[in-house]
Amino acid sequence: MINSRILIADDDQTLCYLLKEELVSEGYVVDIVFDGKFAIENLKSKTYDVLLLDLEMTEVHGEEVLAYANEHHPSVQVIILTAKTDVRTAIDCIKNGAYDFIPKPYEFGQLVVVIDRALEHKDLVVKNKILSSKVDKFAPHSIIGESKAIREVISLAERAAKSDSNILLEGETGTGKELFAEFIHKNSNRNKKPLVAINCASLPDQLMESELFGYEKGAFTDAKTAKQGLVEIASGGTLFLDEIGELSLTLQPKLLRFLEKGEFRRVGGITNLNSDVRVIGATNKNLMEEAENKTFRRDLLFRLNVITLTIPPCRDRGKDVLLLANYFLQKNSPIRSLKTLSTEAENALINYAWPGNVRELAHTIERALIFSDGETIKVKDLNLPRGSMTTSDGIYDEHGRILNLDYIEKAHISRVLDEFEWNRELTAKALGIAQKTLYSKIKKYDLK
Repeated sequence: MINSRILIADDDQTLCYLLKEELVSEGYVVDIVFDGKFAIENLKSKTYDVLLLDLEMTEVHGEEVLAYANEHHPSVQVIILTAKTDVRTAIDCIKNGAYDFIPKPYEFGQLVVVIDRALEHKDLVVKNKILSSKVDKFAPHSIIGESKAIREVISLAERAAKSDSNILLEGETGTGKELFAEFIHKNSNRNKKPLVAINCASLPDQLMESELFGYEKGAFTDAKTAKQGLVEIASGGTLFLDEIGELSLTLQPKLLRFLEKGEFRRVGGITNLNSDVRVIGATNKNLMEEAENKTFRRDLLFRLNVITLTIPPCRDRGKDVLLLANYFLQKNSPIRSLKTLSTEAENALINYAWPGNVRELAHTIERALIFSDGETIKVKDLNLPRGSMTTSDGIYDEHGRILNLDYIEKAHISRVLDEFEWNRELTAKALGIAQKTLYSKIKKYDLK
């Protein structure tokens, strides 16, 4: 890259001068020193992008210079220049932080290729640090967000973690309930013991019971040996029951007994066993309504929701969406090409409703990285559903343009029609308009 600064540290003065001349002709800014001592002095007084470092120098060895550069100037990309007999040492230098090594003698063209790669790597490192600082500023505990909604829940989770009470995490699909369960466990007094998770919707009743409570030898055909259940494995730690609202009415009383007394019985067993675990349940359902409908035991609900935390959806988290999107960009971008979002794409992300929440956002960014051209992700690369922008607090359409009133009205009527499964009487009543007016709006906007 033109005007990049390179420091050459080599005791072969003739080589240094020749190499400097070649590199300057390529557009680099080059300094040369003939010993490691002077290399360190230059690093103290000037900023360099790349250090071409010989290992065998008179007063201060190249490995000492490498150690200094790594500790005090970690963004400097160190390329080791070594005689063939020093290859083993050069490999050790790579392990200690050097970017690459080139055996002497070498071709100048080969060296330029390595230098260019090193500069690309440096640029990526710097971009990642900047991005990490923006994300980590508000995410010291791996939960990303600066909005009032998410910070309040994090604060409550921190306080709840110090207790030993059972916790119920409520929230829409994809809001990050499992991440909060991990957060609570790590901040609890049980963090030295295991966090064990199971999805209650993933297995039929019999298998779910044997997974939770284990089974004795001979309990069923394939039970050739006894097996511990998850409540035993998690003893002293935390048991995370995801989608607990899907647990069958057959298993609910067995879980209730365990929550009340810490006792359980393996499938096929006759002896009561004990285990000390803290249970965290998670659901995207309203369990109080489920209890009213007799599909979830009320007494089990009261045992679970000693502490209830409601995880906010993306649409209530404002610009957290951009923090999350940039995090997923950093996580999934190719190593040498960190992509960025255009202003229009940022507006589109903020104003989309995100029914799938953080999980949907992660998949959207991953897909955009695959199909986008160049270093900037545009609105079309996001492939968001048409007419899917929120209008409650957003002012942009899917192209990043200010919404006009017709656009807002069309989007709102369309969503309300979908809400009432296109029952025009109920839709008109909810909108506060006559059915005749609703019909004319449907024709006007060609809603289908």
